[in-house]
Amino acid sequence: MTTRECDVAIVGAGTAGCYAGATIADAGYDVLVLERKTEEEAGHIACGDALKGADEFPGAIPRSKLDRSMTNTEVDHGRFELPEHDTVLDIPVPGELAVIDRLEYGRAIIEGAAEAGVEFSYDTVVQDVLQDGDRVTGVKANRKGEGLTVEADITIDGAGALSILQDKADLADTTFDTNVTYSQFCSAYREIVHVEEEVEWKDALVFKPTKRAAGYLWYFPRTGTEINAGVGFQMNEEPMKLVDDLKRDLATRPEFEGATVEDKLGAALPTRRPYDSAVAPGFMAVGDSAGHVNPTTGGGIAGAAYAGEYAGEQAIRALEAGDTSEAMLWDYNERVMDHYGGRYAALDVYNIMATAVDVSDLTSLLVAMPGENLAEALYSGSTDFGLKLKLQAAVGSFGHWGTILDFYRTKRVADELLSHYERYPDRPSALAGWQRERDAIMDRVYETTGAEAKY
Repeated sequence: MTTRECDVAIVGAGTAGCYAGATIADAGYDVLVLERKTEEEAGHIACGDALKGADEFPGAIPRSKLDRSMTNTEVDHGRFELPEHDTVLDIPVPGELAVIDRLEYGRAIIEGAAEAGVEFSYDTVVQDVLQDGDRVTGVKANRKGEGLTVEADITIDGAGALSILQDKADLADTTFDTNVTYSQFCSAYREIVHVEEEVEWKDALVFKPTKRAAGYLWYFPRTGTEINAGVGFQMNEEPMKLVDDLKRDLATRPEFEGATVEDKLGAALPTRRPYDSAVAPGFMAVGDSAGHVNPTTGGGIAGAAYAGEYAGEQAIRALEAGDTSEAMLWDYNERVMDHYGGRYAALDVYNIMATAVDVSDLTSLLVAMPGENLAEALYSGSTDFGLKLKLQAAVGSFGHWGTILDFYRTKRVADELLSHYERYPDRPSALAGWQRERDAIMDRVYETTGAEAKY
């Protein structure tokens, strides 16, 4: 059994873990990242490979490090295929967007973190959490068959949606969010498929609903001939046969005739609101481990990068003060909620609504709406349907008044929820009262949408 002491132990060498590690190590602290994969496989993660807003990423890892992983920077719109209506909707995507080689991206951020001074321990499987009362003091792991105990002032969970740390730790007497179940997650599977001739939609992200509202397919072009093809479903629904469903859809598409599969990988990701609190004494969770994913798209790279930076900066303040209490780490929660957490929680309302809306009604309404105005509504950052969009939708969607009214009522509650998140508490002791008010708003969400309670 080997014992290693460090200032900060980080579990997981993904985006959140690397950005947190780089931030802390750059300030001169001893940071150890424990990664279960081999050094060769580290960074190999199942992902849709679409990266939005990389030009605004935190600077702990230089943007220039990421450039080599961006294989397609020509994507400028989403292509929504609606077979039931024999229709394709092209919706512009504002801002910088790239489709990346996820393994190359993973290697780039690990390299950037290492250059900042982070030490990596590969082939290391974390098995338990060390605690002194309610304070997390490190982890127990196994590295290549040998026991490893890591003692740290702060432990950061960046191990993803399937992390065991929160199951192993006793967080009952802390504010850390334990209202988490498998039904709030999505199960996904993707293949990297090579075709001989360039696809005609190499400048688009292709989306396609399955016959069930809880399922979806995607085709994201890394290049004109290398496509990230995937399928996923909400885990509160009847399971899909992901491999078979993807294979079946690929067989219907002429552009994939004779295609070869280069890589296969599955994953789980959170499609839920961010954790109410992702801190406990000596402990923080970042990225997928804390629900920092847009629940309507599954996009989580940018949120993870910022979560890593915010957690890293708060860890530095805590180490400088010699205080790793929940109250000292609390500002990390506030920064996440202020940046994107509240917006993601409001968007989750529409994820909830989708479970109660018939998929044919939803696609019929999409077909009736103008693409440019849909883009404005989808990417405005709130769900603000302007007057022009309302009027055009009303003219074009006669016969879908019931669905429109449901969306309007849902939007009003979502806006109320967003306003409540803007009043996120500035101290742990105020969280319970804030949660009671938030839960009362969520009760109105369920009443308005007719959906079953998610939380």
